[in-house]
Amino acid sequence: MTKEFNLIHTDRIIEMAWEDRTPFEAIKFQFGISESDVIEVMRRELKPSSFRLWRKRVNSGVSQKHAIKRNPEINRFKCTRQRAISHNKISKR
Repeated sequence: MTKEFNLIHTDRIIEMAWEDRTPFEAIKFQFGISESDVIEVMRRELKPSSFRLWRKRVNSGVSQKHAIKRNPEINRFKCTRQRAISHNKISKR
């Protein structure tokens, strides 16, 4: 991987990768890294058991980590009720 991220960006990438409804395309749009780069970040930053759980979940079919699996009517990267995200903290409603 050619890009290095600071702690705040790394935390946000991990958070987005854990979210079932956040597609890899959203991570690529925001951070400019591919799915394989996200997998590399997760492998490097998570405990081995946590990484295995994440990979199992992403590949299970439950997750909508690829835009193709999503409902075509959903064209946003965050919930409509979610306010601005700053430094990996989601504002309360």
